[in-house]
Amino acid sequence: MQDWVVSDSSTGGRIERLSARFQRFAFSPHRHDCYAVGITTKGVQCFTYRGAVRASGAGQAFVLHPDEMHDGRAGDDRGFGYRIAYVDPSLIRETIDDHSLPFVADPVTSDEAFISAVDEVLDSAGTSDELAQLSSIAALSHALIRLSGQSRGARAGIDRAGVAAARAFLNEHCTDRVSLEQLEAVSGMSRWQLSRQFRELYAVSPYRYLLMRRLARARSMISEGAALADTATACGFADQSHLSRQFRAAFGVAPGRWKALVVRP
Repeated sequence: MQDWVVSDSSTGGRIERLSARFQRFAFSPHRHDCYAVGITTKGVQCFTYRGAVRASGAGQAFVLHPDEMHDGRAGDDRGFGYRIAYVDPSLIRETIDDHSLPFVADPVTSDEAFISAVDEVLDSAGTSDELAQLSSIAALSHALIRLSGQSRGARAGIDRAGVAAARAFLNEHCTDRVSLEQLEAVSGMSRWQLSRQFRELYAVSPYRYLLMRRLARARSMISEGAALADTATACGFADQSHLSRQFRAAFGVAPGRWKALVVRP
């Protein structure tokens, strides 16, 4: 079986879908700044997550929380395949009102309602129907909250407008050198307040959020055939080696290897 990856994005880039099949390839430890929800379609997918080895068999669903370290590999000689959606935590946030972002302790599940919700996200992310996309995210949020057993509300004292302003600034200036003073001015908050509240709302620090925006742009350029050196410069990295280190840390694969794997839909 030849290793391959197919990916695309939707909802303004806030959902990315990916389908993949791997025989011998393995992801090194890495972490995302988004929810990763998916369904194993072939073989057994093994990964180390929160100090334990987990296994997801064909037909099972899995969920990885933002900023949690994990890897990925085949559980046996058959290799493995999966469909996955990387969902921006802000989409979940918009549907759950005053709940905290849900955390599901067991990352592998056979829960039929959750599997159905993940299927719905994977299917609707490929359409231009905004209502279908909204409904799928609402269903996923509800399923995540139910699996997490969450009942409490969010912490008080969150300046949502200030944090959102900082996030918008990071989106707009993701390839620039952004200073703490700029973020303080944009948000109207101290750097310590912003750091705490940003993580509360979006599950990662402002710095990691900015880094992942740069890496997302770099991955898109690489998938379209751009040279790695040109990509590094265009996306705000010091040089190609800097891009390569950060890319592997974020996605578990070197950018050159990603370029060889990717299949354009």
